[in-house]
Amino acid sequence: EQFYVIFSFIGGIVAAFSVIQCKKRSALQRAGLFVGLINILIIIAINFYNATIFTVKGPLDIAFGIAGGFIASTIAAGLLSLLEAPFKITTNFKLLELLDLNQPILRQLFVVAPGTYHHSMVVSTLSESAAGAVKLNPLLTRVAAYYHDIGKINKPEYFIENQMGSVNRHDRLAPSMSSLILISHVKDGVELAKEHRLPKEIIDIIHQHHGTRITTFFYKKALDCHNPALPPVNEMDFRYHGPKPQTKIAAIIMLADAVEAASRLLIEPTPSRISNLVEKIVKDIFIDEQLNECDLTLKDLRAITESFTKVLAGIFHHRIDYPGMKVSDYGEADEDTDKKQTEKDKGKLREIKRIGQKGSQGAGTY
Repeated sequence: EQFYVIFSFIGGIVAAFSVIQCKKRSALQRAGLFVGLINILIIIAINFYNATIFTVKGPLDIAFGIAGGFIASTIAAGLLSLLEAPFKITTNFKLLELLDLNQPILRQLFVVAPGTYHHSMVVSTLSESAAGAVKLNPLLTRVAAYYHDIGKINKPEYFIENQMGSVNRHDRLAPSMSSLILISHVKDGVELAKEHRLPKEIIDIIHQHHGTRITTFFYKKALDCHNPALPPVNEMDFRYHGPKPQTKIAAIIMLADAVEAASRLLIEPTPSRISNLVEKIVKDIFIDEQLNECDLTLKDLRAITESFTKVLAGIFHHRIDYPGMKVSDYGEADEDTDKKQTEKDKGKLREIKRIGQKGSQGAGTY
């Protein structure tokens, strides 16, 4: 009929806007109901115009109109999972599935590299908050942060967050070899992501989340122990292979990764110290030209910095002493062990500062 185009156009527009930022499959059924109700209004108007509202045709048209909304939403829900892979579309439904911490790769990360797992959870919180501050997709950002370091599964003991004891594998390696091991976790992560069929957006972020940054700790160490009789240390041997972040979300995860790692060095994480640390790291990455290939603006960087500071201040908030609770109630402290551990920790911090690792990538991986 002459009104069929108008009827289809309005129904299609309503359906499209009803599922914007849809995060649950049940939302498709609600959208179907909404489309059905709109169909009824349009059909009633058309039948009034044609003077057929009180004939047999009127009620039948109304019934078909509301049924059409439900049928369309049911078909859409069924086809989504089939169309995602061939058309390389990553829907919010797929992202929600990947948020499940029982995903095999996340379970493996938790068991094999618990320190990296915890690091990834904190990075996801920082990244999600920052993404919301600059009007990006927080869901995609959180999922990408969950998986950004899965490459560390292959050699977890070489990353400081997983070194629970006093043994450090890097003590027996040349700085160039240590750097190579750290850099390889990006390539390993991309391979694991492809093996587990993660969306291309996630794979790209894994590939880009270190850009071409330098493993500062081992580069400085190589300079310190370099033999003048040998060829000079090549800085490129200690840099990640890139590419630099191509999207705002990839850049946010790079920043969050560095900020979370460096925040562990704060002995007394007061709000002002957290703020200064975050600003320094963001500034260093900006000066290193790691953000040149994405669309982040200075306004975005300011919003991201403020978001990181707020989240970290909440994480490191001061806890009160609860009445009636004493440390002795939970076992006697070993003063000698505590003292030795404290001196050891202070020694590590002095060494880190001495070689110039001040919140750069070195803090993130070693």
